[in-house]
Amino acid sequence: MTLTKYHRWTVLLVMFGLTAAAGMAQEDVKGSADHPMLSRYPNSHITEYEKTYNAVEMSVGGAPGTRPKKQSLEGQFTRIRYFHNDPNSQPSALQVIRNYQNAVRSVGGKVVYERLPRPNDGGETTLVAQSGGKEVWVRVRPEIFSAPTQSYLLEILEREGMEQKVTAARLLDELQKQGFTALYLSFETNSWQIRPSDAATLDEVAAALKQTPGMKVSIEGHTDNVGTPESNRVLSERRAQSVLDALVQRGVDRARLSAAGFGQERPVADNRTEEGRAKNRRVELVRK
Repeated sequence: MTLTKYHRWTVLLVMFGLTAAAGMAQEDVKGSADHPMLSRYPNSHITEYEKTYNAVEMSVGGAPGTRPKKQSLEGQFTRIRYFHNDPNSQPSALQVIRNYQNAVRSVGGKVVYERLPRPNDGGETTLVAQSGGKEVWVRVRPEIFSAPTQSYLLEILEREGMEQKVTAARLLDELQKQGFTALYLSFETNSWQIRPSDAATLDEVAAALKQTPGMKVSIEGHTDNVGTPESNRVLSERRAQSVLDALVQRGVDRARLSAAGFGQERPVADNRTEEGRAKNRRVELVRK
């Protein structure tokens, strides 16, 4: 049987976890369940459970010893508090953090924030990965103040990706009728590397341009307003150049293409909301 990515997260978490000790089994709170992406730490039970559409802030970085940077996110939010069953076999706060980090990394995710445990602080980590067309954020916060067993919070927020069905016919129609079209590519934060998930979109762009060999196109990068204007301009420029290079690799004549970056200067939506910022992070093809 082929495992889905959701199942794979669960399996890996158990693999990286400690073997469950023979402790006293305790029932989960009524109506609760593990999240389908991430299993619980072995030999634990659920005491609090919440699932709702919500806006939350996640820690996303910052120098050690300073207050972390925060990012506001909106989506389907699941909050689960687990208590370990057996004080003699319960993991340390650091083991809980490393366990979830390893599980998310194993499916291509990354750690975007980490505060290691210290006296009177169980620590915290924020993780992010792509799964099923969604951007999935995970926060793990071990709690060290209860006795004899301790607990941890697992919070998962699922953000829908920008849905965009790109076909050569649609691209040509928009270029010919309105003179431009917008592409929403899945660049990592502060990266201009083309991801494999965008290959099909760029294949369609190349096919459209090959059907109109006389058309010249400016490839123009745009960002949201997170970061400095200068860093955003440079980032948008590099992303536009990456798209240009990808199209040349697909057989489009380089002489027909140019690249430019405008950073945050030309928003098409409200940067005060995450939805607006997502719309502003785009690469436009503009007919010359």
